[in-house]
Amino acid sequence: MLIRKANIQDYPQLRQIYLNSRRGSFHWANTEEMTLDDFDRDTMEEEIFVAEENGDILGFTALYVPNRFIHHLFVDPAHAGKGAGDLLLKRAVDELGTPVTLKCVSENKHALSFYKKRGWKAVIEEGEPGAKYWVMVYE
Repeated sequence: MLIRKANIQDYPQLRQIYLNSRRGSFHWANTEEMTLDDFDRDTMEEEIFVAEENGDILGFTALYVPNRFIHHLFVDPAHAGKGAGDLLLKRAVDELGTPVTLKCVSENKHALSFYKKRGWKAVIEEGEPGAKYWVMVYE
C-alpha cells in the first residue's frame, strides 16, 4: 500500500469516498443533505494524502498544516480493515509533527475507539447538543 499526496485526478474518487463513508456511518447526520461537492468545500486549503493499492484509492486524510490539525481521515467502507487508516494516520503525524490534534464526533464511537487504541487522548468535549465532538491530542 502506498501513501502519497493527492492530485486533481484523484478528486472524483475522493469525493465518492467522502460521501459514501459519511452516508454509511454518520447515523446522527442528515445524509440526504450530503453531496459530492462537500469534499471540495470541506478540504479547501488542506494538504491531502491518499492510501492507494493496485491503482485503487482506499482512503484519504486532509491536514490543515498551519494548526497541526488532522481535519479528515476517511477510508472507503469497501476497504475498511486493510490498514489504510493506520498508515494514513501515521503519515499525518509524520507530516505535521507533534503535538497534533483532531476532532472526533462524540457519536462516532468506532472512530473514537480507533484513535484511543493508537495512543490519542480525548482532551475535552465541545460543541452544541446534537453536534458534540472530542478534541483529541497525540504527543
